[in-house]
Amino acid sequence: MTPISIGFSIYLLLILFVGIYTARQMTNMKDFALGGNKLGPVVIAFSERASGESAWLILGLPGAAILGGFLESWTVIGCVSGIIFSWFMIATKLRNATGHYNAITLPELFSKIFGNSKSIQIIASTIITFFFTFYVAAQFAGAGKVLNVTFGIPETQGMLLGAVLIVFYTLMGGFLAVAWTDLVQGIIMIATLVILPLVAWIELGDSLVFENFFSSATFIGETQGWAAITLVIGGLSWGLGYMGQPHLVSRYMAIDKVENIKLGRRIAISWAVPAFIGSMLIGVFGKELILSGKVMIDGVLVNGINDLKMLISNGFLDPEKLMPAMATALLNPWVAGILISGAIAAMMSTADSQLLVSTTVLTEDIVGRFWRNSVQNFNLLTIGRMLTVIIGVVAFFLAYESKEMVFEMVSYAWGGLGASFGPALLLTLWWKKTSKIGVISGMITGTLFTVIDLFGAWVTVRFSAFVLALIAVILGSLIGDENRVENSDTIKNQNNA
Repeated sequence: MTPISIGFSIYLLLILFVGIYTARQMTNMKDFALGGNKLGPVVIAFSERASGESAWLILGLPGAAILGGFLESWTVIGCVSGIIFSWFMIATKLRNATGHYNAITLPELFSKIFGNSKSIQIIASTIITFFFTFYVAAQFAGAGKVLNVTFGIPETQGMLLGAVLIVFYTLMGGFLAVAWTDLVQGIIMIATLVILPLVAWIELGDSLVFENFFSSATFIGETQGWAAITLVIGGLSWGLGYMGQPHLVSRYMAIDKVENIKLGRRIAISWAVPAFIGSMLIGVFGKELILSGKVMIDGVLVNGINDLKMLISNGFLDPEKLMPAMATALLNPWVAGILISGAIAAMMSTADSQLLVSTTVLTEDIVGRFWRNSVQNFNLLTIGRMLTVIIGVVAFFLAYESKEMVFEMVSYAWGGLGASFGPALLLTLWWKKTSKIGVISGMITGTLFTVIDLFGAWVTVRFSAFVLALIAVILGSLIGDENRVENSDTIKNQNNA
């Protein structure tokens, strides 16, 4: 075995051990969904960041930055701003509401806030399951690419291997397994995103191409007017999605104490800033390494920037394989093995969280609420594990059939979840006039306009769907005053983080 394969095998064994060990600590659905609110700020913060930044950060963003360069700075700014906003504006109030209403899922919380509404619970659960299936599929696709570049495993077999591992330890250990593996994966990910661009910088340091690089760097490319504005909005709009991602806000719900959110927030922001900058620089420096012949993807030698553009546009070169290609070309095999594990870690830490949330909302919010008497011979924990396998199988076949890039699949699911839940959650926590009708209107509007994308020719759907959903929540709340937040038990903010 090579040093890379040995390091990767050790990583996989560690992850499987955590899944088996934590399985013994689960006794009910609250343990499965939120870890029994036993985890402190360090684990929660690393888990929130690792699960928030998936194959998209390790593969998708560097791939986009190969040709986009510093245009992707707007994406970096948008994402970091979204993380900061979500931790400050959502985390504390959401954790208080979770304890006040004794809720373990986001749909259940919405339901209890608005008069134990069945309709909200069904709509929210359906939306989460729909978009998360695409999201998990993107992670499986990313696993196939990394294993193909690193070990020569056919992409389909790589996707299957990643899917089996993720499904196994998620159904075994639930939230505790996911959170503790996220801690390990988050550490590996940040190491990858800091070390690899630094090594690339050193490698390019005395090349003529690199010396002239920054003088030609631009933040809007050759675009002007509305096209430039659209480019900036498109990048910044990634930040809108953070407050509406169920697998991220569940971390706020799961932290042991409200007062620990302040420390968790500091850790999460300290992780995010270097991680996003490093991800973009992997793509920026990676392009120069490809053009200089120091790094090759799929064994393809590139002759100039026009040749690179042609190879990518015609599908002969996959830019999302850049990170593992750089690691194997530039680093000691042992170090490369660890950092490539970071790429797999990014996918696993997101896919397991999304599988967990999808399973939980289907089990607790649909089966547990509406068909508990029909499944009385099974406990909900067993049903949850069965649904984990089913969702994993569906996501695998979606990844197998899809021809889209990881970046595109994540963008679609991210925008849909952000628009469907972000405005509804933000206004529910901060505006007492928010009503049941407003929340339902916002969820449906966010989903509908993500799927239809009427304004795609003018502005990204991540922005348009979010704004329309925000307007829908406000108008729906002003029109219908049934089950407003102010008429239910007020969400308390007993502790200021």
